[in-house]
Amino acid sequence: MNNKAITFIKNFSYTLSSNLISLIISTVLILIVPKLIGVEDYGYWQLYLFYSSYVGFLHFGWNDGIYLRYGGKEYKDLNKELFFSQFWMLVIFQVIIGAVIIGISTIFSSDANRLFIFNITALCMLIVNVRLMLLFVLEGTNRIKEYAQITLWERVIYCVLILCFLLIGIREFKLLIIADIIGKFATLLYAAYCCKEMVFKKISVFYFNIKEMLNNISVGIKLMFANIASMFIIGVVRFGIERTWDVATFGKVSLVLSVSSLMMVFINAVGIVMFPVLRRTSEEKLPTIFTAMRIFLMVPLLGLLVVYYPLSVILPAWLPQYKEGLMFMALLFPMCIYEGKMALLINTYLKTLRKEKLMLGINVASVVLSIILTLLFTLAFKNLSLAIVSIVALLAFRSALAEFYLSKFLQVSVFKDTFLEMAMTVIFIFAGWFMASWMGLMVYLAGYGLYLFFQRKAIKASLILVKQMTRG
Repeated sequence: MNNKAITFIKNFSYTLSSNLISLIISTVLILIVPKLIGVEDYGYWQLYLFYSSYVGFLHFGWNDGIYLRYGGKEYKDLNKELFFSQFWMLVIFQVIIGAVIIGISTIFSSDANRLFIFNITALCMLIVNVRLMLLFVLEGTNRIKEYAQITLWERVIYCVLILCFLLIGIREFKLLIIADIIGKFATLLYAAYCCKEMVFKKISVFYFNIKEMLNNISVGIKLMFANIASMFIIGVVRFGIERTWDVATFGKVSLVLSVSSLMMVFINAVGIVMFPVLRRTSEEKLPTIFTAMRIFLMVPLLGLLVVYYPLSVILPAWLPQYKEGLMFMALLFPMCIYEGKMALLINTYLKTLRKEKLMLGINVASVVLSIILTLLFTLAFKNLSLAIVSIVALLAFRSALAEFYLSKFLQVSVFKDTFLEMAMTVIFIFAGWFMASWMGLMVYLAGYGLYLFFQRKAIKASLILVKQMTRG
C-alpha cells in the first residue's frame, strides 16, 4: 500500500469516526428534542437552523476562493502574514454586515420570536464565516485530523448543552439556539489555535490587501453562488411550505428532512478528504477513480435505504405528535442518493476540474425549476405531498444533469447507472407509499437484488481497480 493510500485511509478514519459520533448526536437530538419541546417551539428552532444555513452567502465567495486557490498546498508553505491580514479583514467585514442585519431586522420585524431569530442569525454569521476560512485552510492543506476535531466538538458541545437544558426542565427554543452559538464559538477558538500562525500576530503585520481579497472573491463567488443555489433547491420548497401552512407544519417537514439526511454523514466523511487528494492526482487517472468511487458509493447507499422500514414503525410510535409528518419519509428518504452523489462525486470532481461556472449554471437551472414547482404545488394546488415529493424530483434532475456534463469531460458512460438508480428510487417510493411496511420491504429488496445483478461486472471491476490503487 503506497503512502497516498495510507494518508487517505488515515484521513478517512478521522472524518468517519468524527462523523459517526456526529451521526449518533444528530440521532439523539432528532429523537429527544421534538419529544420534549412543543411542536411550535420545535418549529422556531428549525426556522433558526433553516435561516442560519444560508449565512455562508454573506462572505461573498471569499472563503471559497481561498479553498480553490490554495487547496492541495502544504500548510507550511502558506504565506502566514497574507492569511493573517485576510482573516482579520474578513472579521471586520462580517461585523459590519452583522450590524446592518440587526439594524434592518429591528426596524422591520414586529414578531419578537422572529426578531430574536434574525438577530442571533447575524451573530451566527460572524462566527461561522470567520471559522469557515480556518476550516477551509485545514481541509485544503490536508490537515484533516484537526478539521474533524473541530466539526466533532461543535456537535458534542451543542448536544451536551441541549441535553442539560432539557434535563433541568428548560423547554425554551431560544436557549437551544444559544447552545448552538456556544458550540460554534468554542470551536472557532479551537480553530484559531490550530491556525495560530495566521490568526495571532503583531498588529504591525496587518495590512489591507484589497487585491488578494478581490482575487479570492472573483475565484470563489461562482462556487459560493453554486453552493447557495444548491441549498435553495430544497430551501425554496421549505420556504413555500412555511409560508403556505404554519410553523408547526414546517417543523414536522424539517424533522423528516433531518431523518432522511442522516446517511449523508458517511458521504461527507469521504468528500472531505477527496478534494485535496484529487487536486494532487493527474487528470488521466480521474476517470478510473470516478468509476470506482461511483460504484462504491451507490451500492451501499441504495442498500441503506432499507433502514427506512424499521424507522417508519419506530419513529411514529416514539413521536406520535409528528406522525402526520413522518409518513412523508417514504417520499423523502431517497434524497440521500442524489445529495450523496453530488457531494462526494460530482461537486468534488467539478471543483477539481475548476468547473465552478458549470456548477452554478446547473444549480441555478434547478432553482428556477424549484420555484416553478413550489408556486404550483404550494400556492396553486396547496398539496403538501406533491411539494415534498418535488424535493426528490429536483435533486434527481440536478444530479442527472450535472453527471451528464461531467461524464462528457471524463469521457465515461453513466446512462445505464443513472437509469438503474432512478428505477430504484421509483420502486422505493412506490413500495413505501402504497404498500404495508413488510410488503414494501420485500418489493424493494427484490429490486435491490436485481440492481446488484445488473451491476455485478461493474462491482467486480471496481474491486480490482481499488486493489491495484492501494498496492501501487
